Amino acid sequence: MSTGLDRRMSATTYDLEDLVAEAWAGHIRVPHFQRDFRWTLQDVIRLFDSIVKGYPIGSLLLWIRPAKAQRIRLGALDIDAPETPQALWVVDGQQRITSLASALHDDGGADPRVALSYDLAGERFVRRRAQQDPSLIPLPVLFDLERLIQWFAHHPEISDQLQKATRVARILRQFKVPVYQVKQDDVAVLQDIFDRMNNYGKSLSRAEVFSALYPPNEAEIDEKLSIALIAERINVDQGFGRIDDDAVLRAILARRGPNVEREIRSEFNDGERRYKVDFPGEDRDTAYEAGDQALRRTVHFLQESAGVPHATFLPYQYLLIVLSRLFAHHPEPDARNLQLLRRWFWRAALVGPALFKGSTTGTTRGLCSKIQPDDLTGSVQDLLVSVRGDEYPLPDLNRFKTNEAATKIILCTWWSLAPRSPRTGEPYERARLSEFLAESATAADAVRDIFSRRAVSKPYRLWAANRLLMPDRDAAINEMDSLLVRQPLAIEEQQWEATLRSHGITPDSAKLLVSGKVVEFLTARQETLRHDLQEFLKQMCEWDFENTPSLADLVVEDLEDADDPD
Repeated sequence: MSTGLDRRMSATTYDLEDLVAEAWAGHIRVPHFQRDFRWTLQDVIRLFDSIVKGYPIGSLLLWIRPAKAQRIRLGALDIDAPETPQALWVVDGQQRITSLASALHDDGGADPRVALSYDLAGERFVRRRAQQDPSLIPLPVLFDLERLIQWFAHHPEISDQLQKATRVARILRQFKVPVYQVKQDDVAVLQDIFDRMNNYGKSLSRAEVFSALYPPNEAEIDEKLSIALIAERINVDQGFGRIDDDAVLRAILARRGPNVEREIRSEFNDGERRYKVDFPGEDRDTAYEAGDQALRRTVHFLQESAGVPHATFLPYQYLLIVLSRLFAHHPEPDARNLQLLRRWFWRAALVGPALFKGSTTGTTRGLCSKIQPDDLTGSVQDLLVSVRGDEYPLPDLNRFKTNEAATKIILCTWWSLAPRSPRTGEPYERARLSEFLAESATAADAVRDIFSRRAVSKPYRLWAANRLLMPDRDAAINEMDSLLVRQPLAIEEQQWEATLRSHGITPDSAKLLVSGKVVEFLTARQETLRHDLQEFLKQMCEWDFENTPSLADLVVEDLEDADDPD
């Protein structure tokens, strides 16, 4: 256990010019516990843009201790570093120091992540090009006053831009970087500091960053939609549970373009945006309103057509994003396309995020790209092509965990059976399920064990057969087995059998339960649940049916063919 710092930290500032010189001279080192250089081109561009705009870029934490002579690598630079008794070891700020030192050095051009130029016409930092426009000045040239003057001497056609270039160069060289310096012999203390700075606390979510970048007008803040308000209202109005804020953001972005992980800092600025969107010129409020409506239509489809009553039953969140893009561009699909869309949804839920490279991110983008704004039928057909038509293995009933996709599919199966209360014999309503789960992250609160862990041997503890979907606060947690054994006087025999069957308990397995044959009961019920799961997926996935478009689309195609003289 570390004992803390034995000396106080000192606070100072470095001119950027001096900080970079220290790095180039080999006086700045990277401790072994630091990660590799991870920043992208856009990260580096934002860093330099912040500097020129005078924005803070955060403080650095440097550890002063000896270092031996060695050849070190700092980003794109190979440096012969001398032995020194007071090297500056980077505890926090490695990505920034590496970016600065590499981008401002000629050798940094070997790494495309830091090969930048300053665009005098656009007044911005851009990727360096092989064939240089004179108004695109490489950063190493811009940073060196003598070379900058020579650049303008060789390019007199841009001489009117010299004052602008020298102003930017001066800002770069003289930018003050705040630095904390600490002298400490115990490496464990520095590792502890590094761990706390990088892993403690909670960083902003992407939705929080987006909301900060695009706030509503202060005078209208109570009247405008926000990402959080969209999630809250959908929960209240449709009883679907609270959709994660980042999922709401991705739904808004998906409507505007397939790549939901794109750079968001220029989303509503057509002049600065480097990518195309489906709705150029659209403002924040319009995008939020349309995204809200697309999400509402998606939730309606999930609840009414796909059999997903609540957000905690949704196998994968990315399916919500893809559907939001489709319902944004095609708000009222015909009955046939809705049927095919349900078929696609459940096939995709069984496959999971392995449809495209890049796991969930790649799959979301790949599926969203198949949705064309002007072609509903083609979009649905392309989605179906992305999943094979042959039958997939069933989710594992021997591993029931409410935070896993397989279990969520099982829960949807159970909901399709219209589970009934063992006290009243009446089916649980969706509103009750929603009220019971409220804003829960999983459906765990609505799931009960039939037998306590002590009564079930280890191999059977994770079986679905020992679980019940029962959103019932009146049912005590430890009395499920006895509750299912006793038929209430108010429930007739036929209704009682229907109640038990709604929970996957047949008359034969009920007899095993009454007799106290725990393993036999679980084994029998597991088979019943497997059959129910298979039937549910057969109905939803429609494995043996052709994916033919609606009749109206076929008629139109036939007429077009008839008009073709060939």
